[in-house]
Amino acid sequence: MPYFDAASAAPLHPVAREALLAALDEGWADPARLHREGRRARLLLDAAREAAAQEVECRPDELVFTSSGTRAVHDGIAGALAGRRRVGRHLIVSAVEHSSVLHSAAAHESAGGSVTEVAVDRTGRADPAAYAAALRGDTALAVLQTANHEVGTEQPVAETAEACRAAGVPLLVDAAQSLGWSPAPAGWSLLAASAHKWGGPSGVGLLAVRKGVRFAPRGPADERESGRAPGFENLPAIVAAAASLRAVRASAEAEGARLRALVDRIRARVPHLVPDVEVVGDPVRRLPHLVTFSCLYVDGETLLHALDRAGFSVSSGSSCTSSTLTPSHVLRAMGVLSEGNVRVSLPVGAAEEDVERFLAVLPEAVASVRDRLSAPAPSAASSSPADGNSDADLVVDALGKRCPLPVIELAKVIGDVPVGGSVTVLADDEAARLDIPAWCEMRGHDYAGERAAERGAAYTVRRRA
Repeated sequence: MPYFDAASAAPLHPVAREALLAALDEGWADPARLHREGRRARLLLDAAREAAAQEVECRPDELVFTSSGTRAVHDGIAGALAGRRRVGRHLIVSAVEHSSVLHSAAAHESAGGSVTEVAVDRTGRADPAAYAAALRGDTALAVLQTANHEVGTEQPVAETAEACRAAGVPLLVDAAQSLGWSPAPAGWSLLAASAHKWGGPSGVGLLAVRKGVRFAPRGPADERESGRAPGFENLPAIVAAAASLRAVRASAEAEGARLRALVDRIRARVPHLVPDVEVVGDPVRRLPHLVTFSCLYVDGETLLHALDRAGFSVSSGSSCTSSTLTPSHVLRAMGVLSEGNVRVSLPVGAAEEDVERFLAVLPEAVASVRDRLSAPAPSAASSSPADGNSDADLVVDALGKRCPLPVIELAKVIGDVPVGGSVTVLADDEAARLDIPAWCEMRGHDYAGERAAERGAAYTVRRRA
């Protein structure tokens, strides 16, 4: 069964497995002790730290291992903010950061700090000029991911880092998605990553803090990991994480080029195979193994189940998946369609024939979901111009209906109003705020905005042709 969800967790790399098994025999002792077993464990820990630091391009004493990538982000943000508390309490993040960053920002704000969220364009890319404009005299820290975890868009880290350096503000870079594929861009002050994203074992993150960056670890003091990551080190997992990082980076250029060609094939063929699809994310400046697209008139959770039954494991940022009742914050910030969202992230070694088979089963999977929802025929919503008063207005009551039903109801009636007429959709599903404007963009109609209603909101669409 092809596994196409490597952006969530990559399969354990063979090198990681070998290193893990070896370290279970040799690295079980306390590396802080002076006896023979402790010295052996210390040698393994130091070697792992040196190997990881070499890939991150930092000094070994600047890098510590944490219990997860999320822990690395939380500790990095909290420590940098605390270390620069005399400067101020202002934090800058992008609107498409990983939830670990946004949760840290929310906690900081609830504790009295201030947060500026930098918007992104329709590809999901932040503008370095917007980061520069957000910098203030009381800015303690800025945060920017190297590449987006949902759509793969690479961020302008080097340019943003230069603006931060000129203002004397440290930049924390979340390199979780990209570190297995390429070196971190120049200019970072703090860096966080997670081993399970590159084929290492779960439960290992890393946090690097450049010398000279003011940093004050939060929580009770601990003698482990320079006081920045309390608790007994999971040495076998750390050894496996460092070994697998070195292994994947050694083959990253060749494998990245191979997977990029497969992703290009998916990006090019999906819109031709499946009607009414929006491929999202930057088509060029992106991770080599990841592609995301959204399908009109499709329930994301049902589509994922259909693909799973067909033998493919993928993920979704759709608001209709079981993990959330609100649209993906990334898709919302980009202003793109969220319904029927599919993220394909190919693991190292993904086979070309599996990609071809995925492209073969996808059209039928989408069609079956649309049939089940009684969706309109592809691209048929505006095919029959109506006669009548151009001021004619229809009201569609979609209250209590989850995505994609409000958009489906809109598509069914738009042809019943004349050109210049409008349809107002009443909906209380949060996804409608994103998907109705996105539908208008895709179908060539004018989105006239929303207004508060007795329940939910009223979204007005004006028929253009």
